[in-house]
Amino acid sequence: MIDISALQWSCKPFAALSVAELYQILHWRQRVFVVEQACAYLDADGLDPECLHLSLCNPQGELLAYARLLPPGLNGAEPAIGRVLVVPQYRRQQLARALMQRALDEIAQRLSSVSVRISAQLYLQGFYQSLGFVPIGTPYDEDGIVHINMLRPIS
Repeated sequence: MIDISALQWSCKPFAALSVAELYQILHWRQRVFVVEQACAYLDADGLDPECLHLSLCNPQGELLAYARLLPPGLNGAEPAIGRVLVVPQYRRQQLARALMQRALDEIAQRLSSVSVRISAQLYLQGFYQSLGFVPIGTPYDEDGIVHINMLRPIS
């Protein structure tokens, strides 16, 4: 099990990302969402420049987990968390839970809102419910993967 306290958190606007940081983020987003999930879609959707980018890295600067934080009004009325990933070799070590908790903290501190939205892959609904998210609406297909919208009050 990884000692999360020995890892480094970073939450930056797009313009503050270094070229190396951006490359790692895009590499892992493509590797997980396009290759691993066999889903051909446009990852570079034009929203990144308006978002905060939350990264968890080891002391050597290698990306272990990532999430994109969308401000309110960019893709819905509430702020949203998207592109949530944990690098495959670091899964099942509670990094996804730590990442989501940190994402919620960052949104509470930086973005003015009473709730946060996610578009969750349906098979992860239970995980997100354990973090306080509630399903809204019915499941839908997004790029060949069943998703469900979920909402969580910010405490």
